[in-house]
Amino acid sequence: IYLTITRPDISYGFQLVSQFMHAPKKSHMDAALRILRYLKKEPGLGILMHSYNNLKLIAYYDSDWATCPMTRRSLTGYCTKLGDSLISRKSKRQVTVSRSSAEVEYRAMAATTCAVVWILGLLADFGIKGVEPVSLRGDNKAALHISTNPIYHERTKHIEIDYHLIREKIQQGVIKAEYVATHEQPADILTKGLGKAQHRYLESMLGVLNI
Repeated sequence: IYLTITRPDISYGFQLVSQFMHAPKKSHMDAALRILRYLKKEPGLGILMHSYNNLKLIAYYDSDWATCPMTRRSLTGYCTKLGDSLISRKSKRQVTVSRSSAEVEYRAMAATTCAVVWILGLLADFGIKGVEPVSLRGDNKAALHISTNPIYHERTKHIEIDYHLIREKIQQGVIKAEYVATHEQPADILTKGLGKAQHRYLESMLGVLNI
């Protein structure tokens, strides 16, 4: 579990196998051993923290809708970068079932907004200011439309708290919702299995290099 702090590239696989740690079956053990073989193959990978002064804060969020075969709960993943340095990330199963991909992405957006607000408070304690608005980047256009639409719709009532939280932070200039293409979305590595080439590419976007 501690290794995932410096190896976000294994967060998704670790999150999956950890669900069965109390009663693992052979398939779960095989998956865990595959993660260990991957780690052994490239033990030098880690997060590179850049030394140059770039205080632009960017947050990426993503989700995988209804992927749990037992509960149909969705997986949320987000990461934040200060300049080119990854400073936080999270991959977690959502606590409620979502009825659409737009809803699950919006919940991921709200979770990322809360993380950004906390990071801004921490930076302020260190005397670092002027990083707002924070670029909040997602690849679901429906969720982005909800966040920037000033008209409240009845169909979004079930996510009312998340709706008001995000709208408030946008109006305050704390965050700025932006679209990012799916193949340029580094949070994908936290929510789903990827092909080798795309996995490597998103690793590099997160600053995971052979150090």
